[in-house]
Amino acid sequence: MIMRILILGAKGMLGNELAKVFAKHKPFLWDLDEIDITDRSQVEQKISNLAPELIINAAAYTDVDACEENEELATKVNGEAVGYLADVAHHLKVTLVHYSTDYVFDGNNKQGYVEDDELSPVNAYGRSKLSGELRVTSYELRDFYLIRTAWLYGLQGKNFVETMLSMAQAVEPLKVIDDQVGSPTYAPDLAEATLDIIESKKPYGIYHRTNSGQTSWYGFAKEIFEIFGKKVELGPCTTEEYPLPAKRPKYSVLQSTKLEPMRSWQEALKDYYERNHPSRR
Repeated sequence: MIMRILILGAKGMLGNELAKVFAKHKPFLWDLDEIDITDRSQVEQKISNLAPELIINAAAYTDVDACEENEELATKVNGEAVGYLADVAHHLKVTLVHYSTDYVFDGNNKQGYVEDDELSPVNAYGRSKLSGELRVTSYELRDFYLIRTAWLYGLQGKNFVETMLSMAQAVEPLKVIDDQVGSPTYAPDLAEATLDIIESKKPYGIYHRTNSGQTSWYGFAKEIFEIFGKKVELGPCTTEEYPLPAKRPKYSVLQSTKLEPMRSWQEALKDYYERNHPSRR
């Protein structure tokens, strides 16, 4: 059945992939040129006029370090604006899909985090995303999917894989943080997982969707260079040796208790190589 779907943040890494997997529905693809989601009146008027059956919000302020200096703006985009979307979804009686992050957890649980674990972010980005979560889950809105993911990379925009490949070209020794652990997630896989949740009509609520398995940033970098055939002098370092403006959770693996595991992060990375870098084979 064809649905009338609105994808927000359509030009971003995830939005671009969502547009592909939902293509048969001919979704409306809106980004900043079409709507400012921090403007309540725009959200109410434009989305009400469009009257979609499903709203997918892939718009976000995702620069973790910049959020430390711009927490007010981050909270507007990742928090308040999500409330406006929840309001209009409730008014229209339609489903809202919204994405959140492993960074809503403090990173102290080495067993990983399930969907209903206590939320305790350690940085401004995490606090802004928690603000958005609360506006979805504590509101009158019942028809929602809140999908948490982690360490997202894909073809569109800045990502860790391309950063590592770029740094490898300098032919200098590299050190990458080895004491932060998570699950790298491939944007096309997350988009497919979203489609599956919608089409199989899963119960409304919170879901964790990442590629399966876990690694550190160092382990991720090591696998990148292996798959791409890069000879790099790579070594591990601690968070303290490579300080950044925003504190990161040390262990933020998301466990899914409601859905089958996605393919491994290593398989997904190989697919990224095959699909996006054919000339390097």
